[in-house]
Amino acid sequence: MPEKITIVETPRDAFQGLPGFIPTEEKIRYVRALMEAGFREIDFGSFVSPRAVPQMRDSEELFRAVSKDSDGAQFIAVIANDQGLERAKAAGVPVVGYPLSLSDTFQRTNTGKTVAESWDLVERLQAGCRKSGIELLVYVSMAFGNPYGEPWEPEQIARAAGRLVDLGIHRIQLADTVGKADPDTVRAVFAACRAAAPGAALGAHFHARPDRWQENVFAAYRLGCRRFDAAFSGLGGCPFAEDELVGNTPTEGLVREMEAQGISTGISLHHLDKPLALALEIRQKYGK
Repeated sequence: MPEKITIVETPRDAFQGLPGFIPTEEKIRYVRALMEAGFREIDFGSFVSPRAVPQMRDSEELFRAVSKDSDGAQFIAVIANDQGLERAKAAGVPVVGYPLSLSDTFQRTNTGKTVAESWDLVERLQAGCRKSGIELLVYVSMAFGNPYGEPWEPEQIARAAGRLVDLGIHRIQLADTVGKADPDTVRAVFAACRAAAPGAALGAHFHARPDRWQENVFAAYRLGCRRFDAAFSGLGGCPFAEDELVGNTPTEGLVREMEAQGISTGISLHHLDKPLALALEIRQKYGK
């Protein structure tokens, strides 16, 4: 049997920084195309203030539409506070993700909280998720370096992963928020986290230039990572990290590279064309 990985398609991350609002009907069409292509995990939206991320203001409506014909696909929404969890509960979303940075600078910019305040929030969110039957996923932002001059080392990330597991949070995505990772750093971080949190399901969320993602992905894969976030055409990045959005790992490239290595993604190559065409159309229409 070939090795398997899970690719999480992330239209939320792809679309959130685009200047033009994508009509809800077009988002619905795109997510349905992802499900038709075989994607079983989709990071579709976020329950945050529309003032902070205007593109995500229709996340409830989008989820209502696509969850009706999900055919077993799992949907993920990002939240930034207790109110976001309440909205997710009301909508019936099964998985929520919280972005936890170990950089005070970035955490304040991204969620308006300090790192210490965010840890308190993570504990509350986990308690609320348990009561509601929702799974909490945590993105550890700036996992592969800190561009703000603050202290950083792989062991710091590993301690955070261990603390999350102690709280009962096992799905952890290590995020290269500003596209600074290199293979050596990726190996060091994953090795440290696997040692400190052996019970964690560690995934990777790499932001990178189009010519830089392969080495980091395979460095993580060789250290046991089997869950990768990606976006068709490499569109997206965090609008709160730096002035310029750094793209995502391109889904079409990730599928082709993995399948060429004999690693199963569950996605047929001939199913890539439709969502890729739609992603390029959205980039062209709403990225100006």
